[in-house]
Amino acid sequence: MDTLITTATLSRRKRNTVLAVAAVLATLSLTAWAINRAVSPSVDAGDVSIATVRVGGIANTINASGIVIPVHEELVSSPIQTRVAKVHAKLGQQVQAGELLLELDNRTILLAIDGLKEQLAQQENRIVALTLEMEQKRKQLTSAIELLQLDLEATRVRLVRYQTLRKAGGASAEDLLTAELNVKRNEIQLRQTREQLDDNKLVTNSNIEGARLQKNILQKQLQEQQQLLAQTQVRAPFAGMLTWLMADEGASVATGQLVAKVSELNNYKVEASLSDFHARALSAGQQVLVEQGNVKLHGEVQTVLPEIQNGTVKLLVTLAEPHHAMLRNKLRVEVNIVTEQKQNALLADNGPAFNGRGPQDIFVVRDGVARKTTLNIGASDGKAVEILSGVRAGDHLIISDTSRYKDRDSVRVAQ
Repeated sequence: MDTLITTATLSRRKRNTVLAVAAVLATLSLTAWAINRAVSPSVDAGDVSIATVRVGGIANTINASGIVIPVHEELVSSPIQTRVAKVHAKLGQQVQAGELLLELDNRTILLAIDGLKEQLAQQENRIVALTLEMEQKRKQLTSAIELLQLDLEATRVRLVRYQTLRKAGGASAEDLLTAELNVKRNEIQLRQTREQLDDNKLVTNSNIEGARLQKNILQKQLQEQQQLLAQTQVRAPFAGMLTWLMADEGASVATGQLVAKVSELNNYKVEASLSDFHARALSAGQQVLVEQGNVKLHGEVQTVLPEIQNGTVKLLVTLAEPHHAMLRNKLRVEVNIVTEQKQNALLADNGPAFNGRGPQDIFVVRDGVARKTTLNIGASDGKAVEILSGVRAGDHLIISDTSRYKDRDSVRVAQ
C-alpha cells in the first residue's frame, strides 16, 4: 500500500541533493585549482624586477662612450732631423708659458748659419766692389768725354777757319772736307763715349741689384735657420700640463716628429665614440648629457667628425661647465645624445625585457598574474622607455629577463 511522502521529507531530499551537487562542484574546482597550481609556472615577486607605468617626460637618447680631453692642447714637433740633447721637464708636470722643456741637438743648424753668414759677407763685398768699379769707370769715361769735347771744339774752330779761307780762295776744297770730317768724327766719338758711360752704369747697377737680391735671399734663409735654432729650445707654448714628452736623451727624432704636448688645465670637452649605425641621427647642436657616477653635466654636440674608422663614428661635445671639478684629462664618461624629447608620455623603467622600438610582448601584472601583452615601445633614454599603447598609468610590468617564459601566455606572481 503506497505511503504519502510528506513535504518536509521532500524538502530535506532536495536540500541534500543541492548540497551534494555543491560539494561535487567544489571538489572539481579545488581539483582544477590544484592541477593549475601544479602545472602553471609561478615566479616569486622578489626574483623579478617590476616597474610601475607612470606619466612623465622622456628624451630619446643614443648612448656613447666618452673620454674627457682638454679644450686646448698644442703639439710641439721637431723642426729638423736631429736627436734629443737634454731634457729639462717631466711628464705630467704643470708648466708655465715659455718654460724650457727640452733641448734638441742644434749643431747642424749652427753650421748652416755660419755658412750663410759667410755667403752674406761675400755678397756684401761684391756689392762694394761693383760700386767702386762703376765709380772708377764713370770717372774714366767722364774724363774721356771732357777731352773729346775739347777736341770737338778745336775741330769746329778749324772748320770755321777753313770755311772762311775757302770763300777767300785761301784753302782748297779738300782741306775744307777734311775739317768737316774731323768735326763729325769727334761728334761720333763723344756720343759713343757718353752712351758707353750710360751702358756701364746700367750694367753695373744690374749686377749690384742681382747681388742685393742674392743677399736678401740669404738673409731670409738665415732668418729661417735662426728660427729653427730657436725651435731647438723646446718651450711650453702656454701654461698647462705636459701630457706627452720625448724624455729619452740621445733619442733620434725626425723632422716634424712630436716631441712634446701641452694641454690646457681645467678647461675640458668630451670626445664620444659610438657605432656608425647611428651616424645619420647625429648632428651639431644636439643636447648631450654627460654622466660620471652621480655627476651629470649638460652640453651639446660641437661637431661630428666625418671620418669613420672600424665602424665607429666620433663626435666632440662642448660642456656647459667645462671647468667642473669632476673633470680631468682622459676620464671616461657616459655620453647620452638627445635626439628627441617628449612630455606627458607613459613611461616605465628600462630593463632587459625591452628590446628597442616597436611592438613587443611584455608581461603585465594584474591580480597576482602576469599576462603576456603586446606593447608598442617608443623612445628611450637608456633608463626609461616610452610606451605608446597597451597599458595605462599605474599598471605593473615585469622588466627583467622573461625569456624562459616566452612560450607561455601567463605566469603567476607569488608575493
